[in-house]
Amino acid sequence: MTTWTTFDGDVALIVDDVPENLSLLSDALSDAGYTVLVATDGLSALDRLQKVIPDIILLDAVMPGIDGFETCRRIKQMEAVRHVPVIFMTGLTETEHVLKGFESGGLDYITKPIEPVEVLARVATHIRNARMMTQVSDAIDAVAHAAISLTADGSLLWQTKQAAEWMEKYFPGTQAASQGLPPPITAWLKEAMRTSEPDTNKVDTSPFLINQGNESLHVTLSRRQRELLLLLEEKQQINTASLDQYQLTPREIEVLAWVAKGKTNRDIADILGMSPRTVNKHLEHIFVKLGVETRSAAAALVAGKLS
Repeated sequence: MTTWTTFDGDVALIVDDVPENLSLLSDALSDAGYTVLVATDGLSALDRLQKVIPDIILLDAVMPGIDGFETCRRIKQMEAVRHVPVIFMTGLTETEHVLKGFESGGLDYITKPIEPVEVLARVATHIRNARMMTQVSDAIDAVAHAAISLTADGSLLWQTKQAAEWMEKYFPGTQAASQGLPPPITAWLKEAMRTSEPDTNKVDTSPFLINQGNESLHVTLSRRQRELLLLLEEKQQINTASLDQYQLTPREIEVLAWVAKGKTNRDIADILGMSPRTVNKHLEHIFVKLGVETRSAAAALVAGKLS
């Protein structure tokens, strides 16, 4: 398990092989209250990022060894720090170089000679925006929605933690955050977009479905202007005929199936996208219909009836 070094306040990592630039930026950021870390080449920066997660990275584009563009690409492949905003610093101002910086994962571009006041303004803005995005992502995860957001052409924008876990579960080895969607979902998505009505938000397609044991993953598509949203839901494969005598609702059967697997109310709430209080209310109805008083008795009663 990685042990991360933590600091009080915001942390800036400066990566530059020119001592004068390091000194200028380090002094400006330190005076502004930032904790400053430095690296003089790309490999040293990547090594640093194995131990600390900064709030911002200021990255020189032209350095000995691996250049800043390749360094940035490797940073964006690191799970723990790919969310950290990267600002390129360079004297290269040709359009191709600017585009290369953005394509490698950079968020902003500062041309040399460096103006400390401008750097401080950009750093503060990008840290604030990154923090807001993290809070939004955490809020989505907290309400247990499994979702993947895509651009209109299918490129990944963001995904919730639960969605990433299910992608890995049903498509082992697929890292959706860095490599895109699994081929079967990509093919389904392309067909769905091909047959949908242009210039509308209507998407007329059946959900994508994949089974694994007695569980299945259901993926539905929603379109909002220039953004596509995949909504994921995991369901139990349930032999409902064996439970007909108890007159349980489909949702009650799902809750009961997870109870039989030993899941807590909070676990079930996370899996089914509801509150623990709602799970408890379903259980109250289930106990009455089954004629039992405890979850263990309910699980024992239906043992072997769920497939």
